[in-house]
Amino acid sequence: MNIGYGFNALLTAKPGMADRLVEVLLTGLDEGNPAASEHCLVYLVCRSSSDPDLVHVTEGWTSEEHHHRLFAGAAAQALVAEVKDLVAAEGPYTDHVPVGGKAAF
Repeated sequence: MNIGYGFNALLTAKPGMADRLVEVLLTGLDEGNPAASEHCLVYLVCRSSSDPDLVHVTEGWTSEEHHHRLFAGAAAQALVAEVKDLVAAEGPYTDHVPVGGKAAF
């Protein structure tokens, strides 16, 4: 499968909540959550090395339609609500279409 849609998001956690924010974001990979879908090909959660409150999320999906459909579901909306409670501010959100690279864990 190819990645047809993706984005980067920058989240600033509320003071002292960055670890919990990362934990919650990573539950997106759990069975039944959006990133566990076969249509989510990249789901990368990163911490800033210079600011402990900054969390970066990079996602790559087979299509924008699949992303929006999965995020309209109850599991995704519950995850989004939990994330919003932990976030003080959202930085730039950048849509992209990946053209190459590698992600392996």
